[in-house]
Amino acid sequence: MTLILPLARYRFQFTVTHPIRLPDWSGSLLRGAFGRALRQLSCMTRQKDCAACPLYRTCPYPALFAPPAIEHEIQRFSQAPAPYLIEPDQWGARLLQVGDTLQFNMVLTGRALRELPLIVETWKRAAARGLGPAQGGQVGTAELRAIDYLPPQGEAIPIYRPESPHLADAPLQIPACPPVSRLNKITLRFTSPLRLQDNGHALTSAKLTPGPLLMAAVRRVALVSQLHGNGVPQWNFKALAQQAALIAEGEKDLQWRDWTRHSSRQKSTMQLGGVTGHWQLTGELNAFFPALHLGTWLHLGKETVFGLGRYELEYDTV
Repeated sequence: MTLILPLARYRFQFTVTHPIRLPDWSGSLLRGAFGRALRQLSCMTRQKDCAACPLYRTCPYPALFAPPAIEHEIQRFSQAPAPYLIEPDQWGARLLQVGDTLQFNMVLTGRALRELPLIVETWKRAAARGLGPAQGGQVGTAELRAIDYLPPQGEAIPIYRPESPHLADAPLQIPACPPVSRLNKITLRFTSPLRLQDNGHALTSAKLTPGPLLMAAVRRVALVSQLHGNGVPQWNFKALAQQAALIAEGEKDLQWRDWTRHSSRQKSTMQLGGVTGHWQLTGELNAFFPALHLGTWLHLGKETVFGLGRYELEYDTV
C-alpha cells in the first residue's frame, strides 16, 4: 500500500492590532474570513453564483475554497474535499488583546501548494478587514508577522517576514511513510474532535469501532490523492474492508466534546461535536499504516477543513 501525496504544513503568526474574540474552536471563524477575502481577491466578474460564471473552471476561488460537486465511486459529494485545511493552535474561547499573537497552521495539497502566494495575500487581507465579532464597536484585526514551513522532519523554515515582499524558497518534503516490518499495535491521539457519522448522526465513543475508522482513513487519503495528488491509489478496497473488520481495540479513552458553529452564510447554528482522547488498535495493521500516517496531515472524519479530526500516532514495530 504505497502512496506519494504532496502535502505541506505552514505556520501563520499574526500580531493583534485590535482585540479578537475567538470561539471555542476558531477553525470555522478563520475559514469564513479566509473565504471572504479569497473571493474578493480572485473574483473578476462579481457574479453572485460562482457556478454560472464563465470563469468557474479556472478561477482560484472555487478551486481552493469550494471545489465543485463530484460523482465518485465512494459517494456523491455536494462539494469535493478542499485542497487545504486550517489547524487552530488550541481549544477554548478567549479574547486576544492588542499585541497578542494569533497563530494557526494550514495544510496544503494540490493546487493550493501552487497558490501559496495568493493564500498569503488572502490572509493579509482577511486579518486587516476583520476577524471575529466586534469589540468596542470594531471587529478584531491583526497583521501578518511570520510564516514558517513545517517539514515532516527537522526545524521550521522561515518563508515570510514583513521586511521582505517575496516568499523565500523552502524545498518541499513529501511526507514519506516510515518503513515498518510488522505493525501490530498503534495508538491514535485525537487533539481535535473526531466526527465520524452513520446515517448523518455523529458516532459517540461507545459506537465507534476500528473498522469504520480505518476505512475512513483509507477513503480520505484515496479521495484527496485522486482529486489533488497523483491519481487513484491502486488499493483493493474490498480486501481492506475485510481486513479492517478483523482489527481489535485495546485501551480506549475517548470523551465527547461539543462544539457549536454559527454559519453566517446559512444563517444557522449547528452542533458539530466529536470525540477526543486516545484509542489503541491491535492486529495486522501494516496495510493501513500509509493512510493513517498521511491522515496526520489530512485529518479524519467530518469538517476536517475547520481542523477537526486531527490526531497524532504512536506505534511499535516488530
